[in-house]
Amino acid sequence: MTGSEEPPSFRLAYVPGVTPSKWVRIWSERLPDVPLTLSAVSATEAPDVLRGRGAEAGLVRLPMDRTDLSAIPLYTETTVVVVPKDHLVTAVEEVSVEDLADDIVLHPLDDTLEWEHPPGLPALERPATTEDAVELVAAGVGLLVVPLSLARLYHRKDLTYRTLTGVPESRVALAWPQEETTPDLVEEFIGIVRGRTVNSTRGRTPTPPQPKQKRADKGGAKGKPAASRTGGKTAGKTGGKPAGKNARGGSGAAKSGAKRGKPRRP
Repeated sequence: MTGSEEPPSFRLAYVPGVTPSKWVRIWSERLPDVPLTLSAVSATEAPDVLRGRGAEAGLVRLPMDRTDLSAIPLYTETTVVVVPKDHLVTAVEEVSVEDLADDIVLHPLDDTLEWEHPPGLPALERPATTEDAVELVAAGVGLLVVPLSLARLYHRKDLTYRTLTGVPESRVALAWPQEETTPDLVEEFIGIVRGRTVNSTRGRTPTPPQPKQKRADKGGAKGKPAASRTGGKTAGKTGGKPAGKNARGGSGAAKSGAKRGKPRRP
């Protein structure tokens, strides 16, 4: 590496509710010489950050504008409705869209759920962010439908949530520019989030295979005793057993001869 070259690094963007700590830890164990830096971005700005090379890859929410971006889905989250603790829906474990028909349901501008028709009654204005919407729920303005991780992220003691059925679910994905500038590092992170082992053939530094010489030595070691055993069996068949028969035969002949040689009584 020349003096003008910068050491490799990897920048990872992530949206609210996504926890990349496990993958970051694995990265630091496998690539200690390549620092990974995290950048928190909103769900709406994440695509532009990646296209502008503000990060090599990002943990994002689908659907999103995927122009010039590649993406692989990682997992799907449960959708919940955030309500005040004294709301009627807290009496059950899960609710349906029909149960919210008479309630005002807030629809923030950074919402990533792919709605055809949002549930409930619309509010007069859309909150700018999910965090703002949570504050409005606490103020008794309306309810909020979000992925489970966001309900946990913005948890308040005076609010709770219930599983909501019959609605879209949020998909978390790993995305990166289609013409990435660090393809090897992106491929390495893809392997980590997909659970590839360090010895994967697609990894960056796979463990070298064991030398074949050891196998040859083992084979040679097995070959010699095998030949010896074969020779021993052959010798036993051609020399040992016939010799035993001859010996028994000779002994039998001697006994037979002794009987024939016994004098008769007059």
